[in-house]
Amino acid sequence: MSTEPSGERLAELRQTFTFIDTDGDGFITEREFGEHFPALPAEALGSLNRDADSDGDGRFSFEEFVRLVARD
Repeated sequence: MSTEPSGERLAELRQTFTFIDTDGDGFITEREFGEHFPALPAEALGSLNRDADSDGDGRFSFEEFVRLVARD
């Protein structure tokens, strides 16, 4: 069974990613997550950085975002 999102789901994820990426640089930062999800606790953001930021650069690429939201 494939864990890759379908074309339609991938388009939805791209739209969501673009919405959150307010500066349009192709990455979502902790600040951008906080702006769109103000109730998200700091511990959750820290966990996202540890678990989903695979290259450790402190921001999420579209590929990292897809892996994050496509998890079971």
